[in-house]
Amino acid sequence: MFLTLVCVALLEQLVIYRVGLIPSQYFGVLGSKDLSGFKTLTFLAVTLIILNSMLKSFNQFISSLLYVSWRKDLTEHLHHLYFRGRVYYTLNVLRDDVDNPDQRISQDVERFCRQLSSMVSKLIISPFTLVYYTYQCFQSTGWLGPVSIFGYFIVGTMVNKMLMGPIVVKLVQQEKLEGDFRFKHMQIRVNAEPAAFFRAGHVEHVRTDRRLQRLLRTQRELMSKELWLYIGVNTFDYLGSILSYVVIAIPIFSGVYGDLSPTELSTLVSKNAFVCMYLISCFTRLIDLSTPLSDVAGYTHRIGELRETLLDLALKSQEGEIQDESTWDLARAPGWPAVEPTGTAFLLEQVCISAPSSNKPLIKDLSLKICEGQSLLITGNTGTGKTSLLRILGGLWASPLGSVQMLTDFGPHGVLFLPQKPFFTDGTLREQVIYPLKEIYPDSGSTDDERIMRFLELAGLSSLVARTEGLDQQVDWNWYDVLSPGEMQRLSFARLFYLQPKYAGEVCPVRARVSQALRVLTGIAACVCVYTLSGVCVNRSTPLCTARHLCPRRRGRQGSAREAVVLSLLRASSGIC
Repeated sequence: MFLTLVCVALLEQLVIYRVGLIPSQYFGVLGSKDLSGFKTLTFLAVTLIILNSMLKSFNQFISSLLYVSWRKDLTEHLHHLYFRGRVYYTLNVLRDDVDNPDQRISQDVERFCRQLSSMVSKLIISPFTLVYYTYQCFQSTGWLGPVSIFGYFIVGTMVNKMLMGPIVVKLVQQEKLEGDFRFKHMQIRVNAEPAAFFRAGHVEHVRTDRRLQRLLRTQRELMSKELWLYIGVNTFDYLGSILSYVVIAIPIFSGVYGDLSPTELSTLVSKNAFVCMYLISCFTRLIDLSTPLSDVAGYTHRIGELRETLLDLALKSQEGEIQDESTWDLARAPGWPAVEPTGTAFLLEQVCISAPSSNKPLIKDLSLKICEGQSLLITGNTGTGKTSLLRILGGLWASPLGSVQMLTDFGPHGVLFLPQKPFFTDGTLREQVIYPLKEIYPDSGSTDDERIMRFLELAGLSSLVARTEGLDQQVDWNWYDVLSPGEMQRLSFARLFYLQPKYAGEVCPVRARVSQALRVLTGIAACVCVYTLSGVCVNRSTPLCTARHLCPRRRGRQGSAREAVVLSLLRASSGIC
C-alpha cells in the first residue's frame, strides 16, 4: 500500500507539471490567434485536469487506508503490551507517572495516525519534486533563483522551529487535562446511582466545571502560542507568492531575454513563474506542516512514553507471570476426571505485606500453607490486610519480604479469585457466566447449556435468562446498569460454579453469601474467604487459629481488635451462621 501511494503521488506530480505548463501555452496560441491549436490545447487541459483530480482522489483514499492500517497495527501492538500479564493493573492502579493510558491508546493513537497519514504523501514526494523543480528553476533563472528560494526556506524553517518548541510542551499538558476531564464524566456515568442517592449533582457540577476551566485555560495558552506560529506560516506563504516574480525579474531586467518579442516573453515568464512558484510551493507546504508536525510530536511523546513504560512493565512481569487464559487447558469440562492433585495450592514463608505506595506493614512474618481439602476463613476489621493477602496470593502485589509460592495453575483447573467488586464485560449472558473463557468447554454442546441454567438457578438468577431472551442473545445495555448489586454478586457465584476451580478465593462482604457459597461449592477443594470481623460467627465446634504473627504485639504497645486477623481452617461441612 505504501509503494502504491508513492507511485500515485509521483504520477500526480507529473500530471501537475503538465497542467502547470498549460497557461504558458495559452499565451502562445492566443497571441498567434491559432484557433485549431486553442481547441487542441483546451482538450488536453481538460483531460489532464480530470486525470489530476482522479489521482489526487486516489492519493487521499490510499492515505485514509494507511491511517486505518497504521492505527490497527499500533493499537494492537499497544494492546499486546497493555494486556500482557498484569501490566494493565500495574499501570492503572499502582503507578501514577503515566496519566490516562486509555486516552493514549484510543484517542492519541487515532489523532497521531490521522495527522501522519494526511502528511505522508507530501513528505514522500517532497525530495523528488524539490530536486526536479530546482533543476528546472536553475535552467530558467541560473543559480540565483534556487539559492534565493533555498535561503528563504531555511529562514522560514528556523523561525517556525523556534515557535514550535513551546507548543509541543503545552499540547502534552492539554491532552493530559483532556483525559482528566473525560475521566470525570466517565466517573459520573459509572457511579450515577450512588451520586443520585447523595443528591451530588451540585457538588459534581462544580468539580467537573473546575476541571473544564483548567482545560480551557490551558487551551487558551496553547492557542496564544499557536498564534505566533500561524503568523509565521502565513507570512512565509504570502511572501512566497511574490518571491517567484522577484527571481524571474532579475534575468529579465539584466537583459538576458532582451531579444524576445512580448508574446514570447509572456510565454517564457508564465513558464518560469510556474516552475519557481511550484518550487516555492513545495517549500511552503513543508513550512505549513509545522502545525500538524507539532501535534504529531506531542502525540509521539505521549505514545512513546506509554510504550516505553509498557515494555518495562512487561519485562519485569515476565518472571513469575500468571498463566494467561489463552494457555488454559480446556480439554476437560468441570466434573470430568481431573489430573493428579498436587495437594498444596499456596505456600507462604515469613511474608510481610504492605501497600505498594506505603512502607507501613499490614501483615508481618506470615507463614501459611493452603492445602486441598481445607477452607480458609480470613476475618478482621477494616484495614487489617485481609484483601491485601488475597492480592498477594493472586500475584497483584509483590511481597517485599518472604517467599510466596503458588503451587497450582491459575485457571479453571487451578485457582480463581472473585474480586470484591464484580466485573462484567460486554457480551451475552453466556459470555458473562463463562468469563474469562472466550468459548465453552470443548465437546460440551447442549450439556453446557444445562450446566449454565442449573447454576443460574442455584444462584437465584433464573429470571435473568428471560430478561436477556436467552443465553446467546446479544444485548446493548451495560450490565452494571441493569443488575442490582446483589444480582451482580450472584452472577459472580454462577461464574464460579460454572468454572469449578480446585481452589477459589473471594472477598465476602455479606454473611449470607459465605454460608451459601460454602454449602454449594462442594466440588471445590479449598475456598479462601476474607470477611469483616463483625459480620461472621463461627460454630464453636470449629477449631480457630488466631494468627498473631500477622500483626505481632510488641511490648509497650496496646493490642486492639483492629490489629488482629483471625485465620480459621474450615472443613467443607463447617457451619457459618
